[in-house]
This record gives sequence, structure tokens and C-alpha cells, in this order.
Amino acid sequence: MTDNGVSSYRRFLQGDNRALEALIQTYGDPLLRYIFCYVKDCAAAEDIMEESFAALIVRRKRFDHDGALKAYLYRIARNKSFDYLRVRKRCDCSLTGLEYLFAEESAEGRVLARERDRRVYELLLTLREDYRAVLYLTYYGGLSVEEVGRAMKKNRKQVYNLLARAKANLKEKLIKDGIGYENES
Repeated sequence: MTDNGVSSYRRFLQGDNRALEALIQTYGDPLLRYIFCYVKDCAAAEDIMEESFAALIVRRKRFDHDGALKAYLYRIARNKSFDYLRVRKRCDCSLTGLEYLFAEESAEGRVLARERDRRVYELLLTLREDYRAVLYLTYYGGLSVEEVGRAMKKNRKQVYNLLARAKANLKEKLIKDGIGYENES
């Protein structure tokens, strides 16, 4: 979607339920992985993803510019993740161990690439929370710096600084792990 889901959401507001299905199809998996970065529990991440879409449906907010819907959806998910973690902490419940979101392996030729991707994702989960969020939103979520700023409630300069520090930290971990590092600008 070139308009980041805004037109689908507008169609949904006008009563087209297929447009909502398109939004869920487009943003469901990336949003699930983003939430998992915070809660580290697959079942909880799925519940929070569903709650995030439910909040989007209930609040029925209008969007005037491209990108706002995607950033808004990620902000809802982030806030719901924090709420979940607060409750877990209050209950003194321990978080479950790392469960992989990439369980299904289809073609043999992609197994090594998936293993590398899985390891990179595991290393991403070891980063500080704000580093994980900025990297995930930028590279997995495909958000622009402005959209990341809206989702994380940071200004442009803060996003660029966080991104630079997060990339340097992840690079160090990749090198230590022996995965290697391809320099991206």
C-alpha cells in the first residue's frame, strides 16, 4: 500500500469491512513482531495485536496525511505492550522465554537465510528497548523517520540519534556473534 493504509481505513469508516481485512493482512504480522519485541510472549503478542486493531476500530479516527495511520497503529500497540508489561510486573509474573515467530520453513534453499534472520532477530531482542523499537519500526515496519518519531513520541533528531546508536550496538553484537555485518547507509 503506497498510502500506508489510509485509503483502506477510510473505506472501512464508510462501511467496507473488506478494507479492514486488508489492513489486518498488511499490518498484522509486522505489528505482531513489533509487539513481541516488547513482551517476548507469542500468545500475549497476538492478544495485544488484536486489541490494537480493536482500538483502531473503536476510536475511528480520521487521518489527513499519509503515514499517520501506520504510526498511530504502532503507537497503540506500543502503549498496549507497556500496559501488559506493567500488569505482568505487578503480578510478579515472569515472561516466557524466546519463542520464534518464524516457525514454518518451506523451501530448503531458504533454511540458512532464515536461520541467519532468526539469529539477527534474537540479537535485536537483546538490545535496549528504545534501540529495539527504532530498528524494528525503521527496518521491519518500513516507517519513515517522521512516522517513527510519531510512534515513539520523539523528534527527528532524537530518532536519528537513536537509530545511529542502535545500529552501532547491533553491529557490535553481529560481529561478536560471527554473523558478519553488511554496511547499509
